[in-house]
Amino acid sequence: MKLDDAQMTQVRAWIDQGMKVAEIQNRLTEEFGLRLTYMEARFLLDDLQLRPKDPAPAPAPAPAAALVGGPQSTGSVLVGGPGAVGAVPAGGATLSGPSGAPLKMTPLGSGPAGKVAVSMDSITRPGALASGNVTFSDGQSADWQMDQYGRLGVAPKTPGYKPSQADVASFQAELESALARLGY
Repeated sequence: MKLDDAQMTQVRAWIDQGMKVAEIQNRLTEEFGLRLTYMEARFLLDDLQLRPKDPAPAPAPAPAAALVGGPQSTGSVLVGGPGAVGAVPAGGATLSGPSGAPLKMTPLGSGPAGKVAVSMDSITRPGALASGNVTFSDGQSADWQMDQYGRLGVAPKTPGYKPSQADVASFQAELESALARLGY
């Protein structure tokens, strides 16, 4: 396929405008009467040593600041154990935990800020993308798991336990860095 100088200049302008191969293929048909298959249009661009521009990258997802009742939370605390992950309205809804015993979930309390330790399970729990344990600054611990949709479930080992807001924020930051080390 031979193009004259004016046509090559126009094709270069279309590439500079960010057009994709299919759009250039359509424009060649509309403006120059050249009917080309997609592959022929691709080869033409290759012969002219032109490459379509890559699309702009999608915006990065929002940080995980609202995973568990954080400052941007909607008032729900996500809880659960193996096989049970769901949103529970803050304020006292009752769920049954992994053992069948009722869990009383109340709004997050406040306590002293300290060191929060997050550990990852070496063998992920069934139905979870990642799972592990968290120990809060007051020594209380909870099991956590994240499903394939990014929903976080937290099941305190002491029924009714409420970590402080500072502990929740620390947990979120520690969990985010632990998951990043795994490539999530």
